[in-house]
Amino acid sequence: MADLFTPYNFKNMTLKNRIVMPPMCQYSVQAEDGIPNDWHYVHYVSRSVGGTGLIIIEMTGIHPDGRITNQDTGLWQDEQIPAFRKIVDGVHSYGSKIGIQLGHAGRKAQDADPSVAPSALAFSSHYKIPRTLSGSEIEELILAFKESARRAVEAGFDTIEIHGAHGYLIHQFHSPLTNQREDEYGQDLALFGERVVKAVKEVLPEGMPLIMRVSAQEYVDGGYDVEYCAKIRERYRDAGVDIFHITSGGEGPIGSDGGPKAQPGYQVHLAESFKQMLKVPVIAVGLLDDYEVAQEVILSGKADLVAVGRGMLRDPYWAAHASKALDAEQKVIKQYERGYK
Repeated sequence: MADLFTPYNFKNMTLKNRIVMPPMCQYSVQAEDGIPNDWHYVHYVSRSVGGTGLIIIEMTGIHPDGRITNQDTGLWQDEQIPAFRKIVDGVHSYGSKIGIQLGHAGRKAQDADPSVAPSALAFSSHYKIPRTLSGSEIEELILAFKESARRAVEAGFDTIEIHGAHGYLIHQFHSPLTNQREDEYGQDLALFGERVVKAVKEVLPEGMPLIMRVSAQEYVDGGYDVEYCAKIRERYRDAGVDIFHITSGGEGPIGSDGGPKAQPGYQVHLAESFKQMLKVPVIAVGLLDDYEVAQEVILSGKADLVAVGRGMLRDPYWAAHASKALDAEQKVIKQYERGYK
């Protein structure tokens, strides 16, 4: 029976444990022109020192106006590759694997003027009304996802995650609430995401797994449910997604944190449902900071990997501390061994 510290193998990627640091934007003023700086290097490499199996870099814009804010990272030009490669090399040197989440914020791009979206619908009264994307612009964005993925491969990442959740661009295309187009992308709401997946897959090396983050349900009147989402994700799976990272929300007044009533593990049942329906590996996320709660997710087989977000912001060594608390065999890095005796 697998537990939190059982190695995980998928295609050509082997993780030393089942612990994932999910992508969390840093909104760092040091990310000039999308290029990660010393903050990002220390932030990610320290979690590798802390024993995390897989680290996924924050949502990284495929286009300058695709970032949530201008303080976010980007990978829309080759000049940005070396800074990411430095982080990758640092993480690898301490035994962790590393991925990068590529995305476009669409109508939720706060600093874009104007932002763009499938349809001219503002996210809320606090956001600008986006400009509707033309057919040719959509094709350009699909190519931008592909080119950013190519750069990520060149930077040495072990896996790539496509952001299709939390009300960002791909989510906006496949949600009936936000896609009111009359062209092929409005008649087939999964088409944009499907074409993005296929384009990214073209530049991935054989054996590199492709992850996609998805919102399994929307917390808003008229929002889609798990069954609808699963049908969309079948298309993405068949287009080339290997692992789904299951979250929720992102549209309406309740955000991706599930709101004030969210309890530890509140999204695990969504991950379990997708694992059963789509027959693919899944990553569970959502207030899994407690060691025993995270352990139980793996022991019960509800998910293949668990992502620890806020807990790992508070504690870069969450994995090392979990190992000791759960009496696991994973070794603490040599330089810190004295601190755990």
